[in-house]
Amino acid sequence: YCIAHFMEMNKSISGTINLFEQTEKSLEEIRYWTWSELLVALKQCQGLFPVANSSGILEKCLDSLVGRLALASEASPCPSTSSPDSSGFRLSCDTRSTESLKNSFIRATWWFEDLVGLSPNLVEMVIKSMVSRKFDHVIISRFLFYYQKSRFITATLDQKRKITETVVHMLYSLDQNAVSCKSLFGILGVTLNLNISKCCRNKLESMIGTQLDQVTLDNLLVPSPIGTNYLYDVNVVLRFLKSFLGRGISRVPVIRLKKVASLMDLYIAEVAPDPCLKPSKFLALVRALPDSARDSYDGIYRAMDMYLEV
Repeated sequence: YCIAHFMEMNKSISGTINLFEQTEKSLEEIRYWTWSELLVALKQCQGLFPVANSSGILEKCLDSLVGRLALASEASPCPSTSSPDSSGFRLSCDTRSTESLKNSFIRATWWFEDLVGLSPNLVEMVIKSMVSRKFDHVIISRFLFYYQKSRFITATLDQKRKITETVVHMLYSLDQNAVSCKSLFGILGVTLNLNISKCCRNKLESMIGTQLDQVTLDNLLVPSPIGTNYLYDVNVVLRFLKSFLGRGISRVPVIRLKKVASLMDLYIAEVAPDPCLKPSKFLALVRALPDSARDSYDGIYRAMDMYLEV
């Protein structure tokens, strides 16, 4: 079909059906193709991406594939529409049998391995189609994390960069309550050795920042960038805080604000003994949250004592 489209083989000779018409007729029966045939067609489109995209065959294959997934999803709905990190998800695990949840998860994610072989460009197109069809964002985010981990095994440095940027861009388009904060830190860890774009890094840090109340102290102990003397990357934590407070302090529920304040007290105490930590950075951490976030400043005072002793 791509060859016929590219070479404009749309004219019949001696009454015979031309190649374009033959392949067009075959595509009209795409709804009868097997799942395996659709995957093969998509993977073949990867090598002919510009032509396949402009000819329309790629769009037809994607629509058919995502349509199959939509039907399967309706037949076997996802066991949870909550984030894997949320209390709602944990509650569902407590109230339903482990075996039932396992079976439901398998039914909802059976296609993950089949799509791992697709290029980042095709994965982006698949995800956009899924979002437009109202797929469960929890399942989409899980697939993206699975895709990133699976592809990294054999990917080159440049491929890892492209995969990471695609995954982050797609995760950013989802409902953030459906994205695992723990998994985002996993991606942040691998980006330390990748020269990803500033836009991609900003999106990743923004997603983490909006869920800062779900973060643990260990998550925040990000190693400092190469070429710096201090132990931990204080700047990235300050950017997390900026994202957390991005819509204004008045819009942040008090319970979330106090939870982040407690976390920051622990973090400040952890970085305070670092002799290379500049006073300006220490003060920035202390002043990052409003007074209303803390019921007590005991933790801050202890951290200040440690910092001054060093």
